[in-house]
Amino acid sequence: MAELSTHPVAVLGAGSWGTALAILLTRNGYPVHLWAHHQEHAETMIDTRCNARYLPGIDFPELLQVSVNLDEIIHQVHDILAVVPSHAFRQTLQNIKPHINAEHRLAWATKGFEHGTCKLLHQVAHEELDGLIPLAVISGPTFAREVASGLPGAVTVASANLDFATEMAAMLHGDRFRAYTSDDVTGVEIGGAVKNVLAIAAGIADGLGFGANTRAALITRGLAEVMRLGVAMGGERETFMGLAGLGDLVLTCTDDQSRNRRLGLALGKGNSKEQAIKDIGQVVEGVITAHEVHTLARQKGVDMPIIEQVYRVLYEAQDPRDAVDALLGRDIKPEQA
Repeated sequence: MAELSTHPVAVLGAGSWGTALAILLTRNGYPVHLWAHHQEHAETMIDTRCNARYLPGIDFPELLQVSVNLDEIIHQVHDILAVVPSHAFRQTLQNIKPHINAEHRLAWATKGFEHGTCKLLHQVAHEELDGLIPLAVISGPTFAREVASGLPGAVTVASANLDFATEMAAMLHGDRFRAYTSDDVTGVEIGGAVKNVLAIAAGIADGLGFGANTRAALITRGLAEVMRLGVAMGGERETFMGLAGLGDLVLTCTDDQSRNRRLGLALGKGNSKEQAIKDIGQVVEGVITAHEVHTLARQKGVDMPIIEQVYRVLYEAQDPRDAVDALLGRDIKPEQA
């Protein structure tokens, strides 16, 4: 473990990714207060010193402490890392707002848009916290179990406050984990959100029995869709060729650790959306994100045919094979158009 720090961190959200980041931070020498929303879940983790529900078999380091007392945790730290589902993001900020002051800093590793508003999470954070504290987003090609197990990986930390981005990256950076910085918050958030929908598409294709050629084509054309929307919303094109764009897209589309890909696999094999989500047993962010991205694409006049077909499968009960036929039946066009 790295040299012990006297700088404690609050990690809000005891799912697989929040727990993995808490473990990573403690391995880097930072005491962590891990907040769990449910009392029973917290008590079980306290008793067993692991998160058997989401990361079975991985013991908690000594520096990781679990609590359900949110205000008490916030008062003990300056840095807060939110790792809650996107639909709970605004409420979480509202819950912590009475307890924060100008010395606090907030980062989040949540991916997605706010359901019903199509807002990126940094827009939600600015609305709720009045721009009084530094904000940053963490994103990249990372599966929770691999990070928690100490396998090598990398993320991008994006913030308009370069000092905060650099310091948060340093907190995550270790012998087997790299963190890079960026000032393109919009691009990093869009890359991390839209890839979840494309992973559903890749899963559907594999569930239908299509091959590696199809998967590669989906990833490549999916990236083009991410870039079109991202640039239209103010992101930088180069961001989408980095960890939070291409890196995260490839990871999520090609490995069955991805909940979004597993959902697509189930749909491609003929299972219902409801049954597939129930079987996965965790939030599948791509389902909500598909609705928001579909709305944004129409609002901004951005052509996103793969997203369109995933939306129809999820929300209009379109048969996955008909979705594939619709994509293949599109007119010939220049690749860079």
